[in-house]
Amino acid sequence: MVFSLEVRKARAGDCLLLHYGSTDDPGLLMIDGGPATVYDTFLRPRLESIKAARKLEDDEPLSVDAVMVSHIDDDHINGILGFTRELVDAKREKKPALARVRSFWHNTFDDIIGGSSQELRAAVTASFGAASLSGDPDVDGLDEAAAKVLASVGQGLRLRDDIRALGLKPNAAFGHPLVMAVAGGQPQAIGKGLSLRVIGPQQVELQNLQKQHEVFLAAHPEKRVSSLAAFTDTSVPNLSSIVVLAEVGGKTILLTGDARGDKVLSGLELVGAMKPGGTIDVDVVKMPHHGSARNMAPEFFERIRASHYVISCDGGHGNPDRETIEMMGDLPKAATFKIHLTYPIEDIDVERKKDWEKEQEKERSRKAKEVRPDWSPAEHSLAAYFDSRPDLAERVVVVDGQKPHLIDLLDPVQF
Repeated sequence: MVFSLEVRKARAGDCLLLHYGSTDDPGLLMIDGGPATVYDTFLRPRLESIKAARKLEDDEPLSVDAVMVSHIDDDHINGILGFTRELVDAKREKKPALARVRSFWHNTFDDIIGGSSQELRAAVTASFGAASLSGDPDVDGLDEAAAKVLASVGQGLRLRDDIRALGLKPNAAFGHPLVMAVAGGQPQAIGKGLSLRVIGPQQVELQNLQKQHEVFLAAHPEKRVSSLAAFTDTSVPNLSSIVVLAEVGGKTILLTGDARGDKVLSGLELVGAMKPGGTIDVDVVKMPHHGSARNMAPEFFERIRASHYVISCDGGHGNPDRETIEMMGDLPKAATFKIHLTYPIEDIDVERKKDWEKEQEKERSRKAKEVRPDWSPAEHSLAAYFDSRPDLAERVVVVDGQKPHLIDLLDPVQF
């Protein structure tokens, strides 16, 4: 029996493959696809190599049991859009497809807020034109942050269009438009020995989000779209990430998207995977939000005890934060674990320093009360911290872009 998490380089985002089943009957699940260029550079070549290893003919598609897009951020959804666009083009042109997907898991924004895609598209394009849903950074009337938010909403809508063009329905396995965690929620059998238990987003939070959005729009009817952008930016990314606990043969992998650490903990309690105030042992944790300290607290590491922590990021947006690594360093010395990074520490620090100085300049420009100090390698870099903690540094494993990075929990993947 196979159960392995494959971590692909994905720049500032996530791109994961879950292998399970047996050599004779292999299973494959795709989780997120990273931002632009990741599909062509890292994901598609790997899918081609898996297809070749399974000795499939050119006209035989690779079987993918499910594709899960944790949420609408560009650094998670863009690569999957490249994948689905290729499949849709192949179907339209009646050419052999790279893969055949059985199901898609994805929560689109309009379903989250309880609206319709037609109304959402109409509201946005009426105010800002179609470019506002395509990622154009120079749309009149939108600041950079709002433009990115609406572009992500547009990406989610395009993904759903692609899924429908492939003859599938998002989240069909749930009998509900949304993937969500409910009290006492049980694991769902995917087949080939794999079960997935939905930990987040939580049903009650999505219901509250819908109510908040209705109140928000009622209070700002003249600013429907700008309000929408602000609402999305502050609420949806934290509350809508799909979080699942995957299990095969007693081994477990916790996939967290960009969820907040406290929401992951409460979700585990909600479904009964962890007792209130208790702890849980898992084999692998894909760290929430690329190791951002804004999503973390020491309690997360104290209550979710793992053998492997995966941090997928190249230093973009300042991630992973040094504070997060320090929380891991504060764990009891008896704790044994590995830290899997998708890029070398020195390369991550280069990008983290750029982000630090960019944010520092923003703080100066808006004359913030507190402006962060100049970057100090000793105080802010990951390299300096790991140098001071050789016991922790020896646990770090860096993804090699030239070969698959596999965390094998049962029989190893042979390709």
